[in-house]
Amino acid sequence: MFELTDALLCAQGPVRSPVELSMEPEFRRGHGSVYAALDQGRIDAGGLRRLLLGVSAAARPGEPLMFALDITPDARPDAEYADERVMVQVRGKGGDKFLPGWPYSLLVGVQWGDSSWVDPIEARRLRPSQEHTDVTIEQITGLLADLESTGRLTGGDPPPLIMLDAGNYATDISHALTGRHVQVLVRLRATRVFYADPEPRRPGEMGAGKRHGQEFSCSDAAKRYAPDIDLTAGSARYGTVRVRAWKGLHQKLTRTGRWAGHPADERLPIVRGTVLQIVVDRLPDGRKPTKDLWLWHAGPVEVDLDLVDLLWKAYLRRFDQEHFHRFAKVYLGMARAHLSSAQATDRWMHLIMAAYAQLRLASPHVDDLRRPWHPRPEPGRPLSPYRVRLGFRRLRAKLGTPAGSPKLTRPGPGRPKGSRNRPKDKRPPYRKTVTTGNEHRE
Repeated sequence: MFELTDALLCAQGPVRSPVELSMEPEFRRGHGSVYAALDQGRIDAGGLRRLLLGVSAAARPGEPLMFALDITPDARPDAEYADERVMVQVRGKGGDKFLPGWPYSLLVGVQWGDSSWVDPIEARRLRPSQEHTDVTIEQITGLLADLESTGRLTGGDPPPLIMLDAGNYATDISHALTGRHVQVLVRLRATRVFYADPEPRRPGEMGAGKRHGQEFSCSDAAKRYAPDIDLTAGSARYGTVRVRAWKGLHQKLTRTGRWAGHPADERLPIVRGTVLQIVVDRLPDGRKPTKDLWLWHAGPVEVDLDLVDLLWKAYLRRFDQEHFHRFAKVYLGMARAHLSSAQATDRWMHLIMAAYAQLRLASPHVDDLRRPWHPRPEPGRPLSPYRVRLGFRRLRAKLGTPAGSPKLTRPGPGRPKGSRNRPKDKRPPYRKTVTTGNEHRE
């Protein structure tokens, strides 16, 4: 698999399939060994995650480490014999579609700077029996444990900042991470409704006290009150940026979804956090924004003006992960394996993450072998992942490879005489049935 990764990095064009990498000079074995390595190879996923975490970029002094989590689909609608497929959401010009495939939750490190580089950490596939929220929580808790074991996080460091896109249940994730040294920043849909704490009870007032106070609506400006923090800043890409923050808001939970199994004799929890509204003058391409950006923040830190200024800037860096997804799919063949085994596809994804990490580490060491029609890079600006890949073959010739030389073998005995083909069984995708947990029972 070392030579397969080398061929992946040194190929001059987009990767069409893993077997085509056997034609690259860096791959010295037969084409059959490509699929044999993916099918029978062994990769320590935990060790690889800790290794990639150890070479990720450090945080700026006094600021938290920043990470982003997002789902990317590997749609396989025609792979009738592929195992463990579920329904994945695929975005397109004609609207979103749900197709059979494998969803992967990708964890990357986000950094400052004038580039779109990220630090790939982990690619974890969602099994048919797993929920998206549960996998997200497991990845975050595993990340915290790895940060402590590798010495990247100590008791005096700020809590790491985990950024998530819309579609994640911000309240559920925040409640599961309560008491941990981490803060989450989740994008909200504009239809979300929150509530402030109720007013203190009057002396002598009887009955159970109210749990929810004044209503706060992200979509209705008439149902908002004055923010606790109001910040105005300037940005070269977005013009004037105004950020408002409301502290101590919570959602009204119901006994559905993750809370369906909550004990009937116990009240649902109150999960408080800060809601942020980000309003910009323009988008980077010059268009006017059609809606505001809403964020949810929760963590063991005091929300002040400096933190609010950090949060809105940090979340805009989360979009670098989408550039990573696009580059990995177009040039590194992330969705080009077309394997029938989900475990073999997991190994291919691990190789993609390791290959991109090598590109980032090689960025300051490769020669700029741009094409004649490519513009010159700006002084002091790092090369893009595409430019680094163009010059990686020359760097690899100097560094060598950890793979051993292939050994000569004799032809095998071949197929036994009289044996017959055993066709595989078709494996339909798993389809989840959503239950609310509050059905009426006699």
